[in-house]
Amino acid sequence: MALAPLAHVLYSRVMKHDPTDALWPDRDRFVLSAGHASILQYSMLFLQGYGLEISDLQNFRQWVSATPGHPERGHTAGIEVTTGPLGQGFANAVGLALAERHLRARFGSELSNHHTYVIAGDGCLMEGVSHEAASLAGHQKLGRLIVVFDDNQITIDGSTHLTCSDDVAMRFTSYGWEVVRLGAIGEDLDALELALVTARDSQDDRPKLLILQTQVGFPSPDWTGKHEAHGNPFTAEHVTKTKTAMGIPDQPFWAPQEVVDACRVQSKVNGSTENTAWKSRLNSSAQKSEWDAAWNGGTAGWQELLPTFAQGESIATRVAIQKVFDAVLTGQPGLVSGSADLTGNTGTKLSGQSPMSHATPEGRQIYYGIREHAMGSAMVGLALHGGVYPAGGTFFVFFDYMKPPIRLAALSQAKCLFVFSHDSVGVGEDGPTHQPIEHLAALRAIPDLQVIRPGDANETSKAIRAAYEFDGPTVVVLSRQNLPVVTDGSAVTHGAGIVHAVDGAPEAVIVATGSEVHLAIAAAQELGQGGRKVQAVSLPSWDRFEAYRATHPELAERILPKGVPTVSVEAGSTFGWERYADVCIGIDRFGASAPGAEVLDRLGISVSNVKNSVLGLLTAK
Repeated sequence: MALAPLAHVLYSRVMKHDPTDALWPDRDRFVLSAGHASILQYSMLFLQGYGLEISDLQNFRQWVSATPGHPERGHTAGIEVTTGPLGQGFANAVGLALAERHLRARFGSELSNHHTYVIAGDGCLMEGVSHEAASLAGHQKLGRLIVVFDDNQITIDGSTHLTCSDDVAMRFTSYGWEVVRLGAIGEDLDALELALVTARDSQDDRPKLLILQTQVGFPSPDWTGKHEAHGNPFTAEHVTKTKTAMGIPDQPFWAPQEVVDACRVQSKVNGSTENTAWKSRLNSSAQKSEWDAAWNGGTAGWQELLPTFAQGESIATRVAIQKVFDAVLTGQPGLVSGSADLTGNTGTKLSGQSPMSHATPEGRQIYYGIREHAMGSAMVGLALHGGVYPAGGTFFVFFDYMKPPIRLAALSQAKCLFVFSHDSVGVGEDGPTHQPIEHLAALRAIPDLQVIRPGDANETSKAIRAAYEFDGPTVVVLSRQNLPVVTDGSAVTHGAGIVHAVDGAPEAVIVATGSEVHLAIAAAQELGQGGRKVQAVSLPSWDRFEAYRATHPELAERILPKGVPTVSVEAGSTFGWERYADVCIGIDRFGASAPGAEVLDRLGISVSNVKNSVLGLLTAK
């Protein structure tokens, strides 16, 4: 309640937005990082005419309502990013601001000229991701990022003095932000407007932190300034007392029609005027075709730029992906790529591209520094802004640091590419701290996330096409070590494919992913020399294969025929493989520090172990 005047000023006096076209590219972005206050934003969207009505507010937090407990991008018009886990919205906003500045540098202020506004609370700024994101934003000098910090000094447990002694102003000043102490002006509309407009029109290239002192629960006579107001619903008596203090009728969901109409008319007129002028500038721009390609998935026929690799060539998939990026760069003007201090190691280096920085904002190479948390969340913001397709890489084991933004990317269908290299105990001497085991299983469990572990360079090339054509986020998991090119890459199309066929019906099937595909083929070939008819299958993407099997069951049956003894091999946890295989070869323990090839061999990821497992299964049958 204490933030209602601020939200009103933002939506009605400051922000550039069009309720009739919620996804207009040059609108100002608003992020409610303190997503638990979602009803505040829903109230504004109702008043401004984004399609919410009183009935939607009455169904707050109910089944399939348009007003869920935390804001969800794609679920409710006018929501820019999915917030809820504190700090994520703040970090998303850094990505939004990066995207706006990048597009402005490339296409001019006629096409990209807007700001990103954020409301954040104590919880957002306590979470570690906000530290990384704020540091990145200050280094990048994102002057059009404006964060209002609701400094009410209350969390669920009580006063922030229980847990935190940070000087927020000094902290953000050290990050390179402009900090403005607004004081207790939460009820002064004109003062709020002046502060926001001053920040918006400032020529200072530092991001802005406006510290607003409020009282939680204000103006409730019973709960103002008390932590119980954070999450406890008011009783009918508390509501009556609060409405009396506000001087409004004690009626449920009281919204005078003349007020609603006035808000909606003003918002529609202002927004449509700005939007119409922008569309006119776009249609007359010499860069329109490139702009459209950046926003809509690339130039026509960009897929023809995808490279193919010669059979027998030996190349790590982390090296192959860089060659793919370089090949498609001209056909994908929205592609920007970066890494958390592992640019060359993960294949996310774009040849000949300058860094995206304050000095060269048009650059397409992003250096995130050792900030995996911020990188993942900023990538989601970059993707949801539109006009850019962000790829970001790190070692696979550091997926642990990026789980929250990857999950939210899937929930909000953010089109971005998470690149993870060094995908198994093949990492070698770095040892178990850097050797992923359970990570693939965890990723595969996330709904609406496309996960691809290509078996060679050709499958890597096809994986990038699949990523661009997927309506949501994609994870590509890549090898450190060189792998022989043994496929044409077509298995990626349907999620699985036969990479070693036999005449007639197979006696057994070996199914593998990633760096184990060539082992499966070699084992099948050696078994064939002994008179056994064994089919080898590459299964780079479980989710794509399951979708294919649901629509083409007979064709999928040829790839993984039911009733045929099947052995799986993957250098990671065997969890989940029982759906495809009778015997699962994998690694259900932590790894070890030794040369990668030796670790793989000692843990059973070898041709001989695969052969023996197949023969044992056939003998048992």
